[in-house]
Amino acid sequence: MIEYALNFGFVCVALALLMNLYRLTAGPTTADRVLAVDTMAINAIALLVLYGIGQATAMYFEGALLFAMFGFVSTVAYCKFVLRGDIIE
Repeated sequence: MIEYALNFGFVCVALALLMNLYRLTAGPTTADRVLAVDTMAINAIALLVLYGIGQATAMYFEGALLFAMFGFVSTVAYCKFVLRGDIIE
């Protein structure tokens, strides 16, 4: 039964990634593109967690935590660049 749930989760996250890719390419403003990239990072974290559940190992959960930290820092840095034009003051 868990295999069906994992496959359903993979399909849902893959569809979400495709919709985010569309918003990334067709987003009318820079803010839309930043949010699309941030949401894609969250979906990639979900994929790592689902794959970790499927493989029954904790290594992918640690990778998901690292990816979450990197995604947060990169989103904050890009937003700061968009607002001020410089990352390091």
